[in-house]
Amino acid sequence: MIRIALLLLALVPGVPFAQAWPAKPLRMVVPFAPGGVTDSTARLVAAKMQEALGEPVVVENRTGAGGIIATEYVAKSAPDGYTILMGSAAPQTLTQFLQRTGYDGLRDFAPITLVNTFPIVLMVHPSVPAHDVRELIALAKAQPGKLNFAGAGGLTQFAGEIFKYMAGIDMVYVPYKGGAPAAAAAAAGDAQVTFANYSDALAYMKSGRLRPLGMTSARRFAQSPDVPTIAEAAIPGYQVDSWNGLLAPSGTPPEIVKRMAAAVQQGLKDPATHKRMAEMGTEPVGDKPAEFRAFLQAELSKWGGFVKQSGIKVEQ
Repeated sequence: MIRIALLLLALVPGVPFAQAWPAKPLRMVVPFAPGGVTDSTARLVAAKMQEALGEPVVVENRTGAGGIIATEYVAKSAPDGYTILMGSAAPQTLTQFLQRTGYDGLRDFAPITLVNTFPIVLMVHPSVPAHDVRELIALAKAQPGKLNFAGAGGLTQFAGEIFKYMAGIDMVYVPYKGGAPAAAAAAAGDAQVTFANYSDALAYMKSGRLRPLGMTSARRFAQSPDVPTIAEAAIPGYQVDSWNGLLAPSGTPPEIVKRMAAAVQQGLKDPATHKRMAEMGTEPVGDKPAEFRAFLQAELSKWGGFVKQSGIKVEQ
């Protein structure tokens, strides 16, 4: 009866549709397989949104093409507030400069909120005679093309390619199907260097099976304060940030976007959510839609210019 009343209310002249929303479950689409940092973030946020909005928020994994399939699916979905995307850095801001996609990472979306950020970690196998970033660069310059680095396409490869470009070195990229397999390969000695999401890197850093040399972020990560940034260690201006953010299709009513953002912001204030985010190796954000839009604009401008200037190619 309550749902019927809400639906009837939405038809009354002068009563905004957003007041009747949500009247059914929401779908949160994830571009990657279950178990990774984006999927874990989505499930945590979905639970908090469900508490705040009073309707189920169902997580749906749509994998393939480095996140393009899911991102394009949401871009072309109805802008009614019932299909949203837990977006991530590569398919949202980088991929469109590397290959043809069926969407624009900003124009085709209504940004809701930047949920979290997390660095990528540059690590080497203990057998590599480099104990800091400068030593690794010197080693690579002394042996051009002899070192290799493991990654999973997208941002982890991009971080390595930017590192090579800015340092003026040559390393061979070795592709793996995911961040966890890439880090495991480096730990096993099958690759000498890897660029891995912090969540994939943490266990290897703690066990000593991989030696962390630097973070790709602009500032040191609170959970590993002893690991310098690559920028401060050797390459000023180097910065590659990974993140997850919630987006809706372009045209979604602004009031619905604001309500979703408020629901996420409220959930991120929960101490238990903060703890879980830390366990995942991420830092919660929860900004406003306009702030997230400005963030995306800056990322698109930066990566578009860099790809054009450098000619970097990245697998997806």
